[in-house]
Amino acid sequence: MSSFGFRLFRLFFCQLCLVLALVSMALLDAEGVVRPESATLSLQVSKGNGEGYRIKVFALRKAGNILIDVESFARALRLGFRQSNGFLVIDEAETLSGSSCQLRDGNNFVSIVSKDPRQEPGTMQLQATPVQIASKLYLPVSQACRFFSLWLQREVRYDPATGLISAILWGERPAYSLKKFSSSIQDEPEPVGSNGKRAASSEALTVISGVSVENRENGALISFSAVGNSVRTLLMKPDKNGIAYLTFQNATGNVDEMTKSFGVGIVQAVKAKRFQKGGFQVALSMDNRSYRINSMEVKRDDINNRYLVYVAGEPDTGGGGMREKESQISRVIERDIEKWKFDTVVLDAGHGGKDPGAIGGHGTMEKDVVLNIVRDLGSIIARQWPDIKVVYTRNSDVFIPLHERGKIANRSGGKLFVSIHCNANSKSHIRGQEVYILGPHRTQKSLEVAMFENSVITREADYRERYKGFSTEYLIMSSMAQNAFAKQSTTLAQDVLKRIERKGGTTSRGVHQAGFMVLWTPSMPSILIETGYLSNPEEERILRERKEQIRIAEAVFQGLDRYRRNNETARLSAVER
Repeated sequence: MSSFGFRLFRLFFCQLCLVLALVSMALLDAEGVVRPESATLSLQVSKGNGEGYRIKVFALRKAGNILIDVESFARALRLGFRQSNGFLVIDEAETLSGSSCQLRDGNNFVSIVSKDPRQEPGTMQLQATPVQIASKLYLPVSQACRFFSLWLQREVRYDPATGLISAILWGERPAYSLKKFSSSIQDEPEPVGSNGKRAASSEALTVISGVSVENRENGALISFSAVGNSVRTLLMKPDKNGIAYLTFQNATGNVDEMTKSFGVGIVQAVKAKRFQKGGFQVALSMDNRSYRINSMEVKRDDINNRYLVYVAGEPDTGGGGMREKESQISRVIERDIEKWKFDTVVLDAGHGGKDPGAIGGHGTMEKDVVLNIVRDLGSIIARQWPDIKVVYTRNSDVFIPLHERGKIANRSGGKLFVSIHCNANSKSHIRGQEVYILGPHRTQKSLEVAMFENSVITREADYRERYKGFSTEYLIMSSMAQNAFAKQSTTLAQDVLKRIERKGGTTSRGVHQAGFMVLWTPSMPSILIETGYLSNPEEERILRERKEQIRIAEAVFQGLDRYRRNNETARLSAVER
């Protein structure tokens, strides 16, 4: 080959290499690996007593592996989480028996700290190293399940055949010490068969061998006979079509023999399904048109090696009409749920104008303190939640009647009502924070606080006519009407109270029910926060400081933020079920 021909060939070869390199770069990311693809996995959570939910968890597919977003996984398990100094901190529970853990990119050692000061911290070594992608922390899905399973002492599994993660968060939790986490996840013993090799998943599976149904006056008894060891069961309550699901873990059975129909009675049919990785499920079809199903529970008969499902029910004497009414009510509730997108928060600063509220020994007026806190809280919400509308019942020193505050909340389409107050007592040593929800007075103290706050109605010219319907009986009916919001209000009250508690010896005084007029009319989850006692000289000094008022506003927002995250996760679960 001539010199010119050689140079021409070399030029062509270099250009070819350049093209191949550009193609490779297009297929690879900056680290030289194939760009990940977005994906989602389904998580089925059982909470016992037939309660549970199904929710999506964010994941990535990368180089044939599935990496799960640890933060999304924690949120789906109803765990708290936050970023702190480069660590992802996950909170197991807000009780002394709970613990928290810290994970970090590139570090396969997890620090676990108990909220019980008597417990010493522990360390868990992950088999796979967490990796950060686009500000999120990821683990291989199987390793993430093993991590949560070991840490929470609950069964969390991933089935690659179905792509389903299952978590059982009920049952008695064994006592443990965090010291045990010093061992590595990779050191966890695997099942070993008789030949010394790792046991197959089908080895030693319990066999569900038969089913029978006994109709009773108050329901039915479904009996499943078994051969083998005791296995854990999961019973999901009947859905709107009357179908309940009973799952036997580490079990198998003959699908044809276990699929049966029954002519009469509350139990119509049993249909079986076998899972590839070990697991046996039966769908129990109930006649929910002719019968009212009150409850279902499953128990094991150890003597006869049977699993008994007790169905408590009774004939629907109201016939199809009653069932249709219930169906109509359900449709209305489902339609209303769609209206309750969390988009408006109503903030209520107590008292105002001619009504100063409580007055401290040094002249600190409740109306001034709470107005500052409400303004601060509104600013934080506007900054942190730009998609949320903030409505004030008052944004200046004006007098707003109690009944009008609730009307403002309802007219604005509020989804949350937060009323801020300061407390007072004839005993100056009393101090602390309290949060109230609407309901009959449970204690004399709750009644006294409500009477003090409600006394403002006497400042309204037509109060006798306007509030003549406010009686204990009406309060009970109003509480029943707001029952749909009672659980949400209680959860919100608890979330807020945990965060507004002041350090330095002051302890919260709990969540209470009382008949506050300001909570009487809003048709939404509602709470009233007593931020402290102006009658206590020390708390008066603290509450009048702007620094403390801002701290309270930030603490209340943290409680609202926790409530919102849990509420939106629950709405997603409801949609996916």
